[in-house]
Amino acid sequence: MTKNDPYAALRFKEFNIFLLVRFALVFGWSMQFVVIEWQVYAMTNDELSLGIIGLCEFLPAFFLAPIAGHIVDKKEKRNLFTLCIALFSLISFGLYWLTSSSLEEAWDTNTILYSIYGLVFFGGVLRSFFGPTIFSLIALLVPKKAYPNAATWSSSTWKGASVFGALCGGFLIAWINVHHTLGIIFLLVMLALILVFQIGKKPILNTKTNESVKESLKVGLRFVFNDKVILGALTLDMIAVLFGGAVAIFAVFAKDILDAGPKGFGVLNAALSSGSIITMLATTYIPITRSTGKKLLVSVVGFGVCMIIFGASRLMWLSVLALFFSGVFDGISMVIRQTILQLKTPDEMRGRVGAVNSMFVGSSNELGALESGIAARLFGAPLAVILGGTVTLLTVAVIGLKNKPLRQLDLRQDVEEHYEEGKEES
Repeated sequence: MTKNDPYAALRFKEFNIFLLVRFALVFGWSMQFVVIEWQVYAMTNDELSLGIIGLCEFLPAFFLAPIAGHIVDKKEKRNLFTLCIALFSLISFGLYWLTSSSLEEAWDTNTILYSIYGLVFFGGVLRSFFGPTIFSLIALLVPKKAYPNAATWSSSTWKGASVFGALCGGFLIAWINVHHTLGIIFLLVMLALILVFQIGKKPILNTKTNESVKESLKVGLRFVFNDKVILGALTLDMIAVLFGGAVAIFAVFAKDILDAGPKGFGVLNAALSSGSIITMLATTYIPITRSTGKKLLVSVVGFGVCMIIFGASRLMWLSVLALFFSGVFDGISMVIRQTILQLKTPDEMRGRVGAVNSMFVGSSNELGALESGIAARLFGAPLAVILGGTVTLLTVAVIGLKNKPLRQLDLRQDVEEHYEEGKEES
């Protein structure tokens, strides 16, 4: 394995299996998100109902994340990952059952709607564990010298699965209806559950068995909030997703503004992520370690500008183009953030740092869905997106001026140190 090997992480069998598992899960989860958003909006014709979906997933994902990080650091990662997947399969089957014709005839609309909200809430509980578990597991599947490359491939897989999941979700709704699409999602989750057993159990690196939950959480939070680089990177991504994102109200754009229908809905979802795939695959060949902080700031600016264009557009081709380039910038931002976290987080704290990452970024997806739903209800969907993009640009300006360590960040020395440590491990 050479120093700049673009396939460094792929030379380890278990990491390849992990990528397959993650692809199946994210592909299914992305389809499920698209299908449920479409189904709920079709049932209610109310933008706020889309925001409620985000709130149901945000609340447990955010408030349980610190405890989940503590548990992840104390437990064996492969078995914990397996348990999360098994429980996720129950959610997928539940949604499949709720959309069956027999149940729709037996139950009234509100009962089905509240049941969907309940399963989404349960999914938020699982999300609080998925993030830190996956973040911790990656570092146990490859040596330190392959961390940056592993972060890139993992992020690329996540984005790739998001693209095809969103695209297939929209098209499958039109072709085989919501119920059968959810059946396919359940089968994907079961496939992931089978594959995960091909990964062996991993050692527990946090040996402080007497550390209380309160002490553990303080250590994790103190580490993140004392590191201006990590805190700045997480804050940037959180604000961009929270205010700049518009995924939760794509159904409104597709149905009421662009008149694109379910197929157009799938295309909009896919366009946002498709640019990210190209970008993240390119970063396996073109490292982002030089002037890393400046590249991160520029990428978030680009994302905000593209979302403003999307909000103002009334043409399908321009909307798709704006979302594609927002995906390009989002892909750069994601790779940089994941690389920063992998290089700067001590092994024994990965669960807790991954949990804080989930609180900042993962949960902001759901909170952003609530924000988008409320803003769309108050101002209309186009103005809500334009305002969100503007807030993103203002945030970049403030962090760029105030956070000098992030602005001047260059990761070449960190990569060199991990490469040398990896050579010693070998």
